[in-house]
Amino acid sequence: MQKNKSLIRYAVIGVAAVLLILLGYRVISNSRIIGETLIKVEVQRGPFMAEVYSTGQLQAENATFIEVPTELSSRRINIYEIQVTDLVEEGTVVQKGDFVASLDHSAIEEIMTQAQEELEKSIQALQDARIDTNINMSNLRDGLLNAGVQVEERKLVLEQSVYESPAVKRQAALEQQRAEQNLVQLQRNYELKQRQAQNSVERALEDVRRNRESVTDIEQLFNALEIKAPMPGMVIYSYDRFGSKIQVGSTVSRWAPRIAELPDLSSMISKTFINEIDISRIRVGQKVVVGVDAFPDKQFDGEVTTVANIGQTLPNGDTKVFEVTIKLFGSAPELRPAMTTSNVITINHLDDALYIPLESVFKTDSTRFVYTYSPGLTRQIIETGSENANHVVVNQGLSEGQVLLLNVPSNSEDLPLAGLEVYEAILKKAEKAKQDSTQAVEVEEARPREPGEERRRPGGAGEGGGRRTTPPAGN
Repeated sequence: MQKNKSLIRYAVIGVAAVLLILLGYRVISNSRIIGETLIKVEVQRGPFMAEVYSTGQLQAENATFIEVPTELSSRRINIYEIQVTDLVEEGTVVQKGDFVASLDHSAIEEIMTQAQEELEKSIQALQDARIDTNINMSNLRDGLLNAGVQVEERKLVLEQSVYESPAVKRQAALEQQRAEQNLVQLQRNYELKQRQAQNSVERALEDVRRNRESVTDIEQLFNALEIKAPMPGMVIYSYDRFGSKIQVGSTVSRWAPRIAELPDLSSMISKTFINEIDISRIRVGQKVVVGVDAFPDKQFDGEVTTVANIGQTLPNGDTKVFEVTIKLFGSAPELRPAMTTSNVITINHLDDALYIPLESVFKTDSTRFVYTYSPGLTRQIIETGSENANHVVVNQGLSEGQVLLLNVPSNSEDLPLAGLEVYEAILKKAEKAKQDSTQAVEVEEARPREPGEERRRPGGAGEGGGRRTTPPAGN
């Protein structure tokens, strides 16, 4: 009897030991203790701030620009660009009328020499035209005088032929007519030559006037090449058309006229560039905290005032960015244009939200999921919301305090998948959004139009493709 009890006891102990071994193996297998380390984190609840970070550059909101002389825009001066030969040091505080920059005098001297030569040639041409006119008109007047005398002589001959034969009288009458016709032709020719001479002299006069004005314009430009400050302020160099700061040796023109500027330091802005991934989340009016790298202990409140509609590629870059202007509220005497700023743009603020680290979220082509630990491992589908540089909001699929993994376990493909109801809810939202967009298109198409009004289609219609009924299992 005692022997049977001992056997039963050993059997129970053996079964318990086997169960403990199996349970331990399962726990060890799920927790990845053997051969790997699991990094765990909890789902947190609290206020959440979605932010976009960018660097920018300080600029004055308003400034007085120092530009090339207006004389350079004269149509009589064929100068398309001119070189900067001298420039005060950037940051120099100047008073009204102080020297700021000097432009290339040698280029203007060469043009002035050519213009003076052209003026001298036109003056000589005018003198020649006047002399030729006087000579030609004098000869024509002599010819008219002689023709008039011939007419009088023929009249006298005709009068004296009264007693002559009819043939003689006829001959005298014909010669008188011929003399009168010659006089008329000479008078007409004289009038034409007179107008021609007047036009020739007027053209010569116009050439002289035009060349004299060119010389005057060039002289005025030459005197304006020493550029003065139009008002007191601090000199800040402007940028040329290639995006480089103006310096000695740079070229400026009537189309890119800015040399420097005198900024109003009481009102500053930060110009920054946002990448094409984040730009859709940036709106005018969003609050910004602006830090200045030169003064780490100073921060300024700000606000987004403009967002570019068209992207651009910065020099030495290959990604599209969009220019965003941020106005600073307040200023400080030590702030200077071109200082580097660190901008934190608040795109969303939630007083109470569930959020998790971005590193804990994994993606497939249509879903986002996390690895939950309880202590068994599960792949949990979630619906995410706003995110910032480190965390993302969870709208569905998790609860406060749940433990997640930051790294992928080695047996991830064998883990069970949970949260299909979350995936279905996401699909329903997408379907509803598609239907709402389609209805908006139909309403827009059916709306009566004013004459000349274009039809506009709301964005998003027709997007989304086919609906999937089950999430893919890939990582």
